[in-house]
Amino acid sequence: MNDYYADMHIHIGAASNGKPVKITASRKLNFKNIVKESNQRKGLDLIGIIDCASPRVQKDISSMLKGGQLKEIKEGGFQYKKDLVIIPGAEIESREDNGGMVHYLAYFPFLDNIKEFTTIMAHYIKNTNLSTQVTGLTGSAILKIIKACNGIMVPAHLFTPHKSFYGNAFVSYKEVFSEEEWRSIPAIELGLSADSQLADRLSELAKKSFLANSDAHSLAKIAREYNILTMKTPNFNEFKAALKRKGKRKVKANYGLDPRLGKYHRSYCQKCDLTFNTKQAVLKCPNCKKKLVMGVKDRILEISDQPVNHPTYRAEYIYQIPLLDIPGIGKKTLQKLLDRFTSEMNVLHEVDYYSLKEVLNKKLADRIEKARKGQAEIISGGGGIYGKME
Repeated sequence: MNDYYADMHIHIGAASNGKPVKITASRKLNFKNIVKESNQRKGLDLIGIIDCASPRVQKDISSMLKGGQLKEIKEGGFQYKKDLVIIPGAEIESREDNGGMVHYLAYFPFLDNIKEFTTIMAHYIKNTNLSTQVTGLTGSAILKIIKACNGIMVPAHLFTPHKSFYGNAFVSYKEVFSEEEWRSIPAIELGLSADSQLADRLSELAKKSFLANSDAHSLAKIAREYNILTMKTPNFNEFKAALKRKGKRKVKANYGLDPRLGKYHRSYCQKCDLTFNTKQAVLKCPNCKKKLVMGVKDRILEISDQPVNHPTYRAEYIYQIPLLDIPGIGKKTLQKLLDRFTSEMNVLHEVDYYSLKEVLNKKLADRIEKARKGQAEIISGGGGIYGKME
């Protein structure tokens, strides 16, 4: 078995012809640019591009397959050069029976599978060319379609206040999924404002693997959160086996933001312009008594049914701050680091402190070292505003 760096939630802003796919994402974020950035600058081994249900993106994939830039792997996924594998995926928005709206991620082994998925979803989505369109289907119905197309489902950014499973729809999976359906979902995505310390307060998540992904809407944000997966080699079958912890395969580690850096970590009152940092959940503004933008931590504290209880197999969650989020490191400084150390993964994991000081001044080297060791001082985010490192 080997360890591989993986970011499994990357958006596409536009197709190669410039036509939009994810409206809120950068137009520079097309399939070809994503694989180059992930391979050359980020140093990732496995990525999930989750707007591949768009026919516009499928044309780009087909073109790269025909041109020899991609090769479909018999175990599922696309090989790019020697050391990057892409798993095609989709993000789908449900309309639950209780009125809640949830984002689900779906991953598929082959281009034909995701094309079949698109054909089926065209009956429920007005414009399949655009990402994350409302389907009008429940999570249970979406799961059945994903499975019929040989895919796997992972609920996205599980606790955020907007369009997430626990954040604005359910208190328990039993409200939408049967026991058998719930067992067939191998993992959940934590989201930027949560970590395993928070998520393991819910007993019904005990058998799920946890993923920390970037949900990147720009090239720079790729790998702001990522995972180490232990597998034989990167491909769809091995990825699926790692989520299910088959053999010695597993999610070994989650590298994620300190949840306080997430833009929905704590409850926020728009009227009073206040983010709350109390030990207890804040469900209503104590000043004006108005409804809040619910924080992830506050929501988890509200619905949790146990103290923190990590299963023995739970991946280690390691706090990490992306290089561009460290004060004093801009694009020019980042490029200096990449010129010397090749990729961001190398800077974050392989390069020692003394080597950093050969490229940077002591102050910046110290900041990177603090960020790598989880020793940075953080101001909590909330209400759509990211937290920051002091």
